Amino acid sequence: MSNARAFVDQRVGDVDAAAAVADIAAETWGLTRPVLLRHGMNVIFRSRDVVIRVASPSVPASCSIDLALALAEHGIPVVAPARSDVVVANGLSATVWEHVESSGDPIDWQTVGSIVHQVHGLSSSDLPASVPTPSPAVFPWWDFAQLLEDVDAVLDPGARDGLRAVLERWSDWQDWDESDAVVCHGDVHPGNVIMTNDGPVVIDWDLLCMAPAGWDHAPLMTWTERWGGEPGIYEAFAEGAGGSLRGDARAEALAELRLVAATLMRVKAGMSDPAARPEADRRLAHWRGDLDAPIWRAQ
Repeated sequence: MSNARAFVDQRVGDVDAAAAVADIAAETWGLTRPVLLRHGMNVIFRSRDVVIRVASPSVPASCSIDLALALAEHGIPVVAPARSDVVVANGLSATVWEHVESSGDPIDWQTVGSIVHQVHGLSSSDLPASVPTPSPAVFPWWDFAQLLEDVDAVLDPGARDGLRAVLERWSDWQDWDESDAVVCHGDVHPGNVIMTNDGPVVIDWDLLCMAPAGWDHAPLMTWTERWGGEPGIYEAFAEGAGGSLRGDARAEALAELRLVAATLMRVKAGMSDPAARPEADRRLAHWRGDLDAPIWRAQ
């Protein structure tokens, strides 16, 4: 299904509102009182052996259930839905999922690469018609011109010049043929993989999209250097994914531009949230060319 937006591209900003919806869902489904686990684009709650996910999706939340079932049918390890119904309240949607227990072992990145390679081999006809498969060029955080305008007042000249140099170097980043696009997970990084006793499970399919395979390689290509990941993560992933894309111009562009997007979004967040400013400053140091620029933090 072609869609102008990803399944979830708007952050749930009000945790209290999300908690209220989770409470309604738990009561509806006869579950114990939900406990907050984490807050990202979605808000995640635990209720004994299940997890309640509260989101603000661009299409009915049942699409996420449809997708999980379809991926499982193709042998892709995903979290299973615990119910097929959705609770909608106060403009938010709640779905419930089986809790997946982490083994605590290091992530098997070669197997993750194999899983992603298998996803790339799917066709759009293998996915439910209800599921959005946009081009990632429509993601709001990849509208670099708008983001630069939004944060220009708080950028120092050195950081501004560094960011603009990257955007100019890769100005044709979205010029790919439709035939080059494959089904992509959209956000492959350690936070979206749970290592279990049976192997890795890939989670958070909100940014499913149609893009070149390099879109799914890009996050891990810089993970060690910029985010402090263990050495060799990308190399192991690439071995499972069919080969390294280091040196591939498009993949290199996507990898660096992903860092630009992460920086601009954090700077924008810091304009209204003082807690986000220290991390924004850490990221801007890299674009100034500081030789001692610190490693970034995910939160």
